[in-house]
Amino acid sequence: MDLLKLNLGCGNNPIEGYLNVDKFGEPDVRHDLEVFPWPWPDNSTDRIQMIHVLEHLGASTEVYFGIIRELYRVSGPGGLIRIVVPHFRHQNFFDDPTHVRVVTPLGLRLFSKRENRLWAEEGSANSPLGLYLDVDFELRNLILHPSDDWYALHPERPVDQELFLRESSLHNNLILQYEMVLEVIKPSF
Repeated sequence: MDLLKLNLGCGNNPIEGYLNVDKFGEPDVRHDLEVFPWPWPDNSTDRIQMIHVLEHLGASTEVYFGIIRELYRVSGPGGLIRIVVPHFRHQNFFDDPTHVRVVTPLGLRLFSKRENRLWAEEGSANSPLGLYLDVDFELRNLILHPSDDWYALHPERPVDQELFLRESSLHNNLILQYEMVLEVIKPSF
């Protein structure tokens, strides 16, 4: 059985080979991602793209958790979810009044049962959301995209990652966006 590839919140940017889904416009499937359940069966996808989408969804925590549960439910074991969001300290995040949620790598790691258990053993205060919600994702890839402001200050390439991380922890607008890939951890069916 061929599994689906979903481009959720596609807007005007459909991806060939994917089922393009949005609440607005003319997608392949029109669906509001804040309405549950989503119209796909359990374990029916192996790839999901959410490119500049997740920051627009889940203003309420319960709705956000519903989105996370649906991502997990429709994804098959080992499925990959690519999430691209603006960095929360970049002006682009603040300028769009439809941005309702900050999405960070640590925020997504809270949905890892492995990390939840490790943090519990260490006595960490991180919320074990993977255990609470019975979902399990592992952050497999993280790319921090430098902004034009970064390159105005440091035009040399490749980017000195140590300097980039140090300066971006002190100054706004240096990281344009996060690009993250989550792997779905669940038993094979």
